[in-house]
Amino acid sequence: MSQISPRKLFITTALPYANGVFHIGHIMEYIQADIWVRHQRMQLGEDDRLYFVGADDVHGAPIMLKAEAEGLTPQELVVKIAATRPKCLNGFHISFDHWHSTDSPENVALSRDIYQRLKKGGLISNKTIEQFFDPVKNMFLPDRYIKGECPRCHAPDQYGDACEHCGAVYNATELISPYSTLSSAAPILKQSEHYFFRLSDPRCLEFLRDWIKGGRLQSEVENKIREWLGKDGEESKIVDWDISRDAPYFGIEIPDAPGKYFYVWLDAPIGYLASLKARLMQEGLTLEDFLSDPGIEQYHFIGKDIVYFHTLFWPAMLKFSGAPYHVPDNVFVHGFITFSGEKMSKSRGTGISPELYLDLGLNPEWLRYYLAAKLNDRVEDLDFNPDDFVARVNSDLIGKYVNIASRAAPFLKKHFDNKLGQDFAGLPVVREIREEAQTIIGLINKRQFSQAVRGIMEFADQVNAYWDQQAPWVLAKRFDVLSEAERTLLHNTCSVALEAFRLLSLYLKPILPRLVTDAERFLNIAPMCWRDAQAPLAAGHVINEYQHLMKRIDPKQIDQLLEAQQATMEQAGGEAKEKTEKQNSSRGGEKKTAEAKTAGVTTISADDFAKIDLRVGRIIHAEAVEGADKLLKIMVDLGEEKPRTVFAGIKSAYRPEQLIGRLTPVVANLAPRKMKFGVSEGMVLAASGSELGIYLLQPDSGAQPGMKIK
Repeated sequence: MSQISPRKLFITTALPYANGVFHIGHIMEYIQADIWVRHQRMQLGEDDRLYFVGADDVHGAPIMLKAEAEGLTPQELVVKIAATRPKCLNGFHISFDHWHSTDSPENVALSRDIYQRLKKGGLISNKTIEQFFDPVKNMFLPDRYIKGECPRCHAPDQYGDACEHCGAVYNATELISPYSTLSSAAPILKQSEHYFFRLSDPRCLEFLRDWIKGGRLQSEVENKIREWLGKDGEESKIVDWDISRDAPYFGIEIPDAPGKYFYVWLDAPIGYLASLKARLMQEGLTLEDFLSDPGIEQYHFIGKDIVYFHTLFWPAMLKFSGAPYHVPDNVFVHGFITFSGEKMSKSRGTGISPELYLDLGLNPEWLRYYLAAKLNDRVEDLDFNPDDFVARVNSDLIGKYVNIASRAAPFLKKHFDNKLGQDFAGLPVVREIREEAQTIIGLINKRQFSQAVRGIMEFADQVNAYWDQQAPWVLAKRFDVLSEAERTLLHNTCSVALEAFRLLSLYLKPILPRLVTDAERFLNIAPMCWRDAQAPLAAGHVINEYQHLMKRIDPKQIDQLLEAQQATMEQAGGEAKEKTEKQNSSRGGEKKTAEAKTAGVTTISADDFAKIDLRVGRIIHAEAVEGADKLLKIMVDLGEEKPRTVFAGIKSAYRPEQLIGRLTPVVANLAPRKMKFGVSEGMVLAASGSELGIYLLQPDSGAQPGMKIK
């Protein structure tokens, strides 16, 4: 009989860039990976090993420049950002085994080792290229630090790689009147020798075409890679990869190439290995020994925006670096997280801040559950809708799952000394839930979290229906006169509910680790793993006294979160606006500033404008909003049966009494917006600019409420 070798799993998430705190996209990815990791741990044997590691991606020009702007060294900035990580990682129960940095001795050594192996294999070449150079900052400029007039549509102030106005993609050297965003100086063209990884080499292309076979990747990702590689004899679109940058640059210096540094995207994924190496060293183990095991399983969770790096460069680098390096077994790609159907946007204030979420005392497992209920194995965007969030958590976790324990436990305590019955484990309800254990395990293993959650909640519905059907409260009312058979029925009804609750807790454990720990404590059992699905609670088992497990979400908490987020974003937006205006001013062009405000604006058709229902309104009442620094609550007559309530951010410019009787244009068909202070049923129009002040627009005298503005 052959012996099964111990499993060795190496699992990572994409490395966050160390120029800011975590955003909600990071947390979504970490929660997705953490659920899968916890699921794997629940089925590991004593000799199996799993390492879930992460790190900060700390190199590159943006880090260097941000540090300079803050009066710090890059290393000091990295330490400052690193200090913010534990709050969210611990707060959302992300169970990394180790968190590291790409500016570590381990990463320096591994990056140079991989580079030298690739060079020895003939996959590193060098050639001279021409690029923009900032004569004031004395540095070559990445494309995102160059702006100018778009060579296609002539919109001003467009980046050096793509136009945000017309969508054109071009080389920075094609920009008209380019300037450095760092110094506002006109850049000059200089030549420099760069190093390239020869990804277009036939050996790499042949390997990649073979590597993507066998279900390693989601079908959407595999199809995209086949497009890049060329299908059915088509020419490959793969080009060699520029892996070097010139000093000054915060990064890892290339061996035997003074003044040249590895481009951040070369050493960033190597940071996965560096973090693993640092973790293994804590146990007295070596990376070489761990990776040399042919049965090692290597998995990466990433967003869809970095597929190119992780499914082309990364596996090719590992393959042609040779043993002990191991190519990924799977790269799990997810979509973005949107907010009420819109892309997350700092300028619009759409989204939620993980730090604010925790600061306001919201339960992190509410978010873990909500994301799990929407995540699957596809490359699909996930939408966070505040109303759906409240409804789903309150209905599923409180109204269904926790409800089972809270209903059954008091009867067991009052009538049976917290002891379970004798003949409950094989009754139909618990038997059916237990028989579906492998289905739930399989769904979670395939990252079909939403299907698993849906199945678990269907089980919860069945248990609650069973409880209602048995109506134990009827028997309990006359407990003293019950027959032995009736007492057994009541006892088993409570015991069935709690055994079913145990099974549901087991199934939810990867998603809700803290809540299930509390449930295990209540049930008086050891921490559960997957094999416990087939090990029911024993007859006569004594549970502990029930303590409240989870409270409902109060919608006011979500209002508070969104308002705090909006205020934070408005402040950040104001600072960004001030910075941009100073930059425009330093370039000396009031004309150019005006052009930047008008010429680059996206045009709309007359039909688009006609969709906006603008009406004349008369303000009949206005008052300050208690607790709001910027808002006034105004009542506006639009010629309708009753006036509308509008919350307007004009408190800094107008006293309420100044507004009474005033006419103003109102967007009448704007969707009502629920706010902490009430529902806003429209929008008044005001002008503002770079100068201080807000100016409410006013129709000419003679206009009447309800008139349509055309």
